[in-house]
Amino acid sequence: MTVAHPVRPSPAPPVGLADVRAARELLAGVVGATPMANARALSELCAGPVYLKCENLQRTGSFKIRGAYTRISRLDPAERARGVVAASAGNHAQGVALAAHMLGVTATVFMPERAALPKVGATRGYGAAVHLVGATVDESLVEARAFAERTGAVLVHPFDHVDVIAGQGTVGLEIVEQCPDVATVLVPTGGGGLLGGVAAAVPDGVRVVGVQAAGAAAWPPSLAAHAPVPLQAMRTLADGIAVGRPGDVTFSQVAALVDEVVTVDDDALSRALLYCLERAKLLVEPAGAAAVAALLEHPRRFPTPVVAVLSGGNVDPLVLGHVIRHGMAVAARYVELRIRIPDRPGALAALLALIGAQGANVLDVAHSRISGALHLGEVDVAVSLETRGPQHIADLTEALRAAGHGLEVTRTDPGP
Repeated sequence: MTVAHPVRPSPAPPVGLADVRAARELLAGVVGATPMANARALSELCAGPVYLKCENLQRTGSFKIRGAYTRISRLDPAERARGVVAASAGNHAQGVALAAHMLGVTATVFMPERAALPKVGATRGYGAAVHLVGATVDESLVEARAFAERTGAVLVHPFDHVDVIAGQGTVGLEIVEQCPDVATVLVPTGGGGLLGGVAAAVPDGVRVVGVQAAGAAAWPPSLAAHAPVPLQAMRTLADGIAVGRPGDVTFSQVAALVDEVVTVDDDALSRALLYCLERAKLLVEPAGAAAVAALLEHPRRFPTPVVAVLSGGNVDPLVLGHVIRHGMAVAARYVELRIRIPDRPGALAALLALIGAQGANVLDVAHSRISGALHLGEVDVAVSLETRGPQHIADLTEALRAAGHGLEVTRTDPGP
């Protein structure tokens, strides 16, 4: 995990506590306060209270409706008549689409070509016209800006606007009310709108930490350079926080108020998503699990009580399946072995009985007599197993070798 410490400039941040409170008044009756879940297992791991702020349970499945509605509701009648346009991998798209529908405004949304199908479908379901363009949100944003110039539609930026930051900051007001003694807030971070808004909403002395995906971490080099720096490439499963350049407004906000930004890799994100499912019983998208990933990576780093924001729960079922399998591999919950046994009746049954006695669950078995490495009277058996972790795998392989079996660990990735 890498860490970037902002250098605090002297100018005041673009968005302050009064702005966030004003946004909350606008949002009354539009969004509800999301629950705060007590994370007992994480509390034990971190040696202090840990809570999960469940924005994955917000309307449209993420915090984005807060900023989108705040921004669109403040447009004048002439601007509303021209409609709005946005670019998003999915969560902001849904927030803009629903907010525009509620306010009677036409919405057009540009999304990456490989945006999750459920997010595309939900955005269209809220009444927005959707265009799939580009490989990243940044490329979609170029198209959205061009559309705004051609048509006069108002661009509702996913993060880089004071109204959007103020709306997202209402999450922070709820955190303080639900956990008055909070010491640290961990916030999944892409462009910085949620991070900057939360930082404006919490009292001085509360540590606010942004968590980025390592494969799309534009904030550390930007903070080091004292200005937004674009990434040359991005690669992460956390599409919701894959932003190649901090915004000018969010940079000023984050640099002024945020204590640090840390990064977590995709293995940590996969493990965190699986953790949320198994231990918290919460469905969270990879980006939304970033704060939990930081806690799992460094459980004693952050002063408690800690609030980890679960920023979204919109995930394609196909992606979810892949991430769960990857998380199992990272946590050593899966192993594939090639085991040599005698070619005689009952040998395979005896092998499987031994594996079962060790508590491993057999997923697949392949039996082969054809190999130049085999001696006459031998066969290779490839078995795919679910396990309970690294020690379980070690105990299992030791038991197999003690029974006289030669074996090889061929993979720990459960595959597609």
